[in-house]
Amino acid sequence: MQPLQRAPVKRRPPTPYGYFPSPAVRRRRGCCTFSCLILLLVPIACFGTILLLYFIIPPQPLDIVILGVDARNGGGWEARTDSVMLLNITPRTLDVSLLSIPRDVVIRVPDYGSQPINTINRIAELETPGSGPALVKASFQESFGVSVDRYVRLDFDAFVELIDAVGGITIDVPKRIVDYEFPTRTGGTIQIEFEPGRQKMDGERALQYARTRHQDDDYQRAERQQQVVDALIRKLSNPAQVFRWPRVLYVLRAHTDTDLSVWDLLEAGPALLLGWPGRESRVLERDDLIGMAAGYWVPDYDALAPWIAAQFD
Repeated sequence: MQPLQRAPVKRRPPTPYGYFPSPAVRRRRGCCTFSCLILLLVPIACFGTILLLYFIIPPQPLDIVILGVDARNGGGWEARTDSVMLLNITPRTLDVSLLSIPRDVVIRVPDYGSQPINTINRIAELETPGSGPALVKASFQESFGVSVDRYVRLDFDAFVELIDAVGGITIDVPKRIVDYEFPTRTGGTIQIEFEPGRQKMDGERALQYARTRHQDDDYQRAERQQQVVDALIRKLSNPAQVFRWPRVLYVLRAHTDTDLSVWDLLEAGPALLLGWPGRESRVLERDDLIGMAAGYWVPDYDALAPWIAAQFD
């Protein structure tokens, strides 16, 4: 019996190009590289075109009132507002302005006389559900001559989700804060403390920082609320955080009450992020207010009028 013989292995003749690919292979690879480059450049070119048009034909200025509603235990929108801010975004000049009004300041309200600003939303909601933002807008027109275009209402849960959506924020706490009777969302109280210095806060911790006021007053609380907003927008302005934007947009659309459209966000968003570092911000202080005989404080409208007119439309 003869042993089995293996069939001879056919070897490919050596290429004349040695270790280098043939011209045909190089052409194919060149085509692939060129195609990938085109796929990369087209979105960049589109974005550049949109950005150019943004500055050639800028969107109109936008005034937005932001209402932080003190809704607890699943309560609805008929609650008082812990925070009232007026935001202006002017895309043409990349100007951004932010005004905070402490919750006990009394302003003029159409058909209701003078009312604490934190009660306006509740007054309207108790009478006609869903009408709170409209009355707040009308009150800004009546008191400050500002025609507010849009509103955003968010409760405690939405605030926490928004901060968590960006992975938390970093706050530079200027002083030690101790609140022995911080109100919880279930109606009880707890003790909270903040040491001075830079520290990262998740949504729940940032909410405590923005709400505490027993150690000082509503004016300093309004300043802390602006600190939180500043930290949030600076985080969103960081190009490395772009991957968080979809989650933020989802929270804004799903967990807040607003008449801002997606188009509004696309128009005003770039100007907000680009103009934020040079913004004009202000918290109404006692020097901006006039004490009345009835024991409440109202804005000094005449003194504030030039600044308001310069910052808001």
